[in-house]
Amino acid sequence: MPLTLQQLLMTARQQLAQVLPPGEARSEAQLLLMHVLAINRAWLIAHGSDEVTAQHAQVFNQLVQRRLQGEPVAYMLGYREFFGLRLKVTPDTLIPRPDTETLVEAALQKISGAMRVLDLGTGTGAIALAMAQHAPQAQVTAVDASVKALAVARENAQSLQLGSVRCVHSDWFEALAGQTFDLIVSNPPYIEDSDPHLAQGDLRFEPYSALASGADGLQDIDRIIASAPTYLHTKGWLMLEHGYNQAEAVQQRLAMHGFQAVETRQDLGGNPRVTLGQWDGSKPV
Repeated sequence: MPLTLQQLLMTARQQLAQVLPPGEARSEAQLLLMHVLAINRAWLIAHGSDEVTAQHAQVFNQLVQRRLQGEPVAYMLGYREFFGLRLKVTPDTLIPRPDTETLVEAALQKISGAMRVLDLGTGTGAIALAMAQHAPQAQVTAVDASVKALAVARENAQSLQLGSVRCVHSDWFEALAGQTFDLIVSNPPYIEDSDPHLAQGDLRFEPYSALASGADGLQDIDRIIASAPTYLHTKGWLMLEHGYNQAEAVQQRLAMHGFQAVETRQDLGGNPRVTLGQWDGSKPV
């Protein structure tokens, strides 16, 4: 006997609730079914008593099983919403997370006019494209060491009609010799190599190089802070996302390298997430 949409969702929600909080289980079950049926949430709610074809039910149940094995929903759907933008994601890119919107908000508060802005390690292009969308006069450059990730960023820029964003293949600053910027932002890898979370949940499926950064998780942050003054205008800003327990270490590193007005912003969960500093240009690089 065919199942209704509501019945199919209930079964999936109960299965997903074994590995997810109830609210997430409900939301993810809906997202997967909306994807299979190519419908929106309003239609799904309004047609809960409609019957589901056997083919659609089979495809949906396969997706639920993949999610139960830990595969991220974003990779199954092929996209993730971030700062009001729908971004293509692939296993070659980190999945944009809500906490990173804190970095975008901090950047937008500093951007004015045709500022030159650099996004290091752009991945899907999430940060660069959000800045370009909300500060259209800014001259935004996005770099990534991964050719495949950069291709995704370029595709997202085109689909969002933000072709003014310049995408450059570069290992941090390597391909940017002689260029300077008013603002540099980055969500670099910052998880400790030995962190057990790397072998759990969604992180198992995401690119390791975009997550882990040495024994203390600060290897890439150290590289960026040490090199940034060469690429910053005097009074330019550097903004870094980091782990909830790394704010003090990042603050100290920025101060040691001559940055002033150092401060940390909290994410949506109240955790220290983004630290920024202004380069005063007084110390030799």
